[in-house]
Amino acid sequence: MAEELVLFSRFFDLLSWLLPHAERFPRVYRQSVTRRLMDAALDCQEAAFAAQSARGARRQAALQDADAALNCLRLYLRLAHRWRWLNDGQYAHVSAMVAEIGRLLGGWIRQSAP
Repeated sequence: MAEELVLFSRFFDLLSWLLPHAERFPRVYRQSVTRRLMDAALDCQEAAFAAQSARGARRQAALQDADAALNCLRLYLRLAHRWRWLNDGQYAHVSAMVAEIGRLLGGWIRQSAP
């Protein structure tokens, strides 16, 4: 249970960092790439919340949804870095945050496996 609480704290930290930075992305991409990036981050956290309140197969499905959304988030962050919307330091910072969330989520998935 403590790992789950840490996971939610890390999601909050990620979103607190990512939202203001995403607002600075080019305006022309805000309704497409930026929106997808933010949706992936929010979907991941929402799926983790759903997993917390579910049991059994429903929990596993929610955790898999969270993992899939996290993978999408990784893709959009790589694109943002490649397009120079995030500098190297920002990308290293957010990548470390996402990697930690991935480890915590992976541990929860393994712990919840039947």
